[in-house]
Amino acid sequence: MKTNHMKYLVAGFLIALTSIGANAQDGDTASPATGPASGAGAVSDAKAAKAADRALQKAVMRALSKTKGLRVSTISVRARNGVVTLEGQVPEQSQAELATKVAEGVQGVKQVKNALTLSSI
Repeated sequence: MKTNHMKYLVAGFLIALTSIGANAQDGDTASPATGPASGAGAVSDAKAAKAADRALQKAVMRALSKTKGLRVSTISVRARNGVVTLEGQVPEQSQAELATKVAEGVQGVKQVKNALTLSSI
């Protein structure tokens, strides 16, 4: 009877020890060698980066749409890591330059790539 009690006590101790070790590895300070905890951080970072890109894209589009004299219906905006790409068509070169200048003025924009083309629309 005492041996069974001792087995349960040892088993409980091992379970408690294992759970404490598992909790210690769940933090953000996990090293790359710890496995799944570092993978979860990378996924979270990727989601945060995508969310930041979407927010920057919307901010640039909002700024372009508030600009007088700029036709934004044919302009699309892409953002990645602070680099904004303007694509589409504008009727005049001055509108392409204006769009670039406005995009550069948006907070968070590091660089603007102007891929706008001229059209007779």
